[in-house]
Amino acid sequence: MKLGIGIGWRPEIADAVEALPGIDWVEAVAENICTDHLPDSLVRLRARGVTVVPHGVSLGLGGAERPDAGRLADLAARAGLLSTPLVTEHIAFVRAGGPRTVSPGLEAGHLLPVPRTWDALDVLCENVRIAQDSLPVPLALENIAALISWPDEELTEGQFLAELVERTGVRLLIDVANLHTNHVNRGEDPATALDELPVEAIAYVHVAGGVEKDGVWHDTHAHPVTRPVLDVLAELRSRVDPPGVLLERDDDFPPAEELAGELATIRATLDRAAPPGAGGPAPAGKPAPGPAPSAGPSPESVRDRLAVAQTALLSALVAGTPAPRGFDHRRLGVQSRALAAKRAGVVAKAAPELPQILGAGYRDAFLAYARTRPMSAGYRRDALDFAEQLLIAGLPADAAARRRLTHWWQDRAAARPPGRSTRLVRAARSALVGR
Repeated sequence: MKLGIGIGWRPEIADAVEALPGIDWVEAVAENICTDHLPDSLVRLRARGVTVVPHGVSLGLGGAERPDAGRLADLAARAGLLSTPLVTEHIAFVRAGGPRTVSPGLEAGHLLPVPRTWDALDVLCENVRIAQDSLPVPLALENIAALISWPDEELTEGQFLAELVERTGVRLLIDVANLHTNHVNRGEDPATALDELPVEAIAYVHVAGGVEKDGVWHDTHAHPVTRPVLDVLAELRSRVDPPGVLLERDDDFPPAEELAGELATIRATLDRAAPPGAGGPAPAGKPAPGPAPSAGPSPESVRDRLAVAQTALLSALVAGTPAPRGFDHRRLGVQSRALAAKRAGVVAKAAPELPQILGAGYRDAFLAYARTRPMSAGYRRDALDFAEQLLIAGLPADAAARRRLTHWWQDRAAARPPGRSTRLVRAARSALVGR
C-alpha cells in the first residue's frame, strides 16, 4: 500500500497537523489512544481520507516473555477503531525480571536493544508470530536506536532483520535516524545495513532529529532533522522507493511552518536521490547467513537465558547493580542517566502538579528517588511512589508545599498520608528485595 508523506500525530500539534498541506497519512502512538473512541482531531483527519497508523511502544517483542495477550488485544482494538492498513511496533525489550528470573519486575520506560544472537532471534520470531496471529492487519517492526552494544553478537543489524523477515514474513519500518544513531554510537555503517536488509519488505520509513553530546548521539525526536540523517534517507531511496515516509517529533514542538519546512526537505531529498527510471520492483537484500544448527537447547531454556541476561542489563541501568560482563561501563552510565532523565520528564507530564508543587527542586528530587527505586508499574504509579517517598522523608521542607503534596497524594492514592508504619513496611520490603 502506498502511504505517501506523513507526520507523527501528537496532541500538542494536532491543530498544526490538520492544517499542514500535502499530508497523506499520520502515525499515532497506540498507547495514547483509547480503545473505544478517538480524539476529535483524528476523527476529522480520517473523515478527510487521511490514513492513521497506530504505532505501539509497549509490547516488548524482543523480551524473553511471550507478548502479553491484553496488550495485543488493545493494539488489535485500536487497529479496528482506526480501520488502519497495518500496525507497527519495535524490535526491542522494555521490561525484564519477574517469575522467569525469580526477581522483581522492572520497567525500562524506554526501548532497549535486543542482542543480535541466534537465541534472541529465535525468541523474537516466536513472539512476532504470536503477535501476527493476534492482530487483524499486517505488522511492521522498527529498528531502534541504541547507546549500548551487547557483547558477543553473532549477526549484523541487516542480517538480523533479513533473517527475521525470512522466518516470519513481517514488514519493516526502517528509521533512518536510528541507523545514523547506531553509526555514531556503535560504529555501524548505514549503507552496509541497507545493503544487507530486504528493502522490499519496507512498509515505511521514519525520519527524526537528534543531537550529539560528548561523542554520543541522542535520538531525541526533539530537534530538527540533521543533514547526516537526510543522507541516510537518500541512501535508502537510491535502493528502493519506500511506500511511505514519516516525520517524527515528540517534544519541543516547533511552529507549524518549521514542520512544513522539514517535510519539504524530506520530499526534496527523496526526489534528488531517486535513481533514473525509479519505480520498478525493489531489489532484494543480500541473504543473511544460514540458520544456526537446529539441534540445541529447548525453547524455554533459551528464553530463560535471555531473561537472565536482559534482567541483569536492565537492573544495572535502573537499579545500580553491577554491570554485566562485556558491556562498556561508560556507555552504561550514559544510558542510565538518559533513562532517569527521560523518566523524570515523562512523570512530569503524567503528573504536572508535581513540578508545580516542588518547583525548581523537582528534577533533582526525582533523580535522587530514581537511583534507588526502579520503575515497575508505569509512570502514573511512579509519580505516586515518588510523592509517597518524599512524604515519608518529611519532604518537601516547605510546610505549605508539603501540605499540597499530601493533598495531591491523598486524592489519588489513599485517605491518609504515609506515616511511620508505612515507612517501616517500605523499608522492610526494600531490604527483602535487595537480598
